Amino acid sequence: MASEFESCVNYGLNLSKRIYYGKEPGSGRAVMPPGMTRQPESYLPEAVMVYAVVGEPQIVDNPDVPSYQPYVHGKCQPPALIPLHMHGVEMEVDCCLDTAFVAFNGSWRVHCIMAGRQCDCTIAVPLGERGSLLGVEVEIDGRSYQSKLISLDDAEYKENVGKSKGDGRYLKGQIYTLRIPQVDGGSTLSIKVNWSQKLTYEEGQFCLSVPFTFPAYVIPLGRKIPKSEKIILNVNSGVSEQIVGKCSSHPLKELSREVGKLSFSYEAEVKRWSNSDFKFSYTVASTDLFGGVLLQSPSLHDFDQRQIFCLYLFPGKSQSRKVFRKDVVFLVDVSGSMQGVLLEQTKNALSASLSKLNPQDSFNIIAFNGETHLFSSSMKLASQGTIINATQWLSSLVAGGGTNILLPLKQAIKLLSDTSESIPLIFLITDGTVGDERGICNEIKSYLTNTRSISPRICTFGVGLYCNHYFLQILAQIGRGYYDSAYDPGSVDYRIRRFFTAASSVFLTNMTLETSKHLNSLELFPSHIPDFCLECPLIVSGRYSGNFGDSVQVSGTMADTSNFIIELKAQNAKDIPLDRKVKSLKRRLQK
Repeated sequence: MASEFESCVNYGLNLSKRIYYGKEPGSGRAVMPPGMTRQPESYLPEAVMVYAVVGEPQIVDNPDVPSYQPYVHGKCQPPALIPLHMHGVEMEVDCCLDTAFVAFNGSWRVHCIMAGRQCDCTIAVPLGERGSLLGVEVEIDGRSYQSKLISLDDAEYKENVGKSKGDGRYLKGQIYTLRIPQVDGGSTLSIKVNWSQKLTYEEGQFCLSVPFTFPAYVIPLGRKIPKSEKIILNVNSGVSEQIVGKCSSHPLKELSREVGKLSFSYEAEVKRWSNSDFKFSYTVASTDLFGGVLLQSPSLHDFDQRQIFCLYLFPGKSQSRKVFRKDVVFLVDVSGSMQGVLLEQTKNALSASLSKLNPQDSFNIIAFNGETHLFSSSMKLASQGTIINATQWLSSLVAGGGTNILLPLKQAIKLLSDTSESIPLIFLITDGTVGDERGICNEIKSYLTNTRSISPRICTFGVGLYCNHYFLQILAQIGRGYYDSAYDPGSVDYRIRRFFTAASSVFLTNMTLETSKHLNSLELFPSHIPDFCLECPLIVSGRYSGNFGDSVQVSGTMADTSNFIIELKAQNAKDIPLDRKVKSLKRRLQK
């Protein structure tokens, strides 16, 4: 699908050479569009883009200055995609705890379709880290379109899906596309896109990266058109600690600074649009563990009128806390679809992860397809020699066959059944889909319900677009572990390494909440509280009814088996969009 898209864009750029933009002042030479020699792999959008869908090449021309070129016979199969010229872009980003809400506004002109003719237009939206599309609004010369969240049981929805052409879909990874029908040549499209995405947490810093890279061929040509780009960034950490901005990809001007809050702006007249993603990082200035609870009432328009809460715990900068000894079983998918780059990147990441284990940790590896292949019949201490042997064993793995996830999960749980005074971890890496996901989840629930003080934690990592990511998220929730993913083969190695480093730094486990006796109900997102790691903050949101109280007590077990108790004060959150955060999180978990 992605390769076809790239081919259609390449074809569209070649078709756009038919367009005449007039002559350069003083030179008499025809104005030539820039950026026509980009490599095919760069034709996937790296920011919000709009394309003219051209099935009939003869309609391609300048709507203002017809060139009267010779008639072109035939049709484009599949239709060519001509990137439209962008005439303005604004973006506002609101960072709330570990979530960013992006409001992107842009205008594009159908510069490539002759006057009096029409074409469909495709909008492509690359979403950021763990992105979730919240809404799209389009205005075209008095007409307007707006996306809507509807139930799968809606009768009208089913009827419309039956008539649709599948225009709304994920192109690749986090790139979502949708089509606007019958747009006149020369029209201007004003588009607003809203999405949410996660902030990553690396080395004590929250890191934001919003897709904002535009190719040269979307720059308007033929006349002097002002090009203004604007970014507003609001950071509300939700904590009563100073936050410090570390670095930014664009020159930001500070607008305001308060405890726990920052606000910046960037606005400039430019010769060409931004050629880099918008990045920003900040840190919370605290060396010790701290946390709190934010409370908020739902809006009048919220169908769920229960109260909203968000509990957060930050590990602080102190790295002297003792982490749990680890007993780790890696489950590696070696089915046929993992052949090539995916499996090689996974092997590299696992070899690097093995080297991060401490000598007192133990591990094993299970490669699976339709069958299972064990590195060892029992858990092995992570000595240098054993790790070398495991790396050599990994290098011999060959992809082939189907995918059976339940069998290796059972074997991993059995291998970890005899561990004690450690955190048992299962790391599942797969690119596949399986049947009877509900049955697998129910069976794993029963396996994990035992008398052990710490049941095996299941961390899942999904690879590729066609993996059942929702199933892996639910499986990680059941296993009180973490979930991550990599949609592009080139990012598999780095993301698995980062994922293992974070998820294996557990220093507090079996966490529970003791709330007010006057609390009638409490729903958590995620449904089980994950373990607390040194490498990432713990943030749990949810809904409740009744009286939450002035504080909540959080308890758990530390690596030295001692009890941990902390009392977190509750406060009303006035200017933090907790309702948006809870809805976004719930939508991600229900994809």
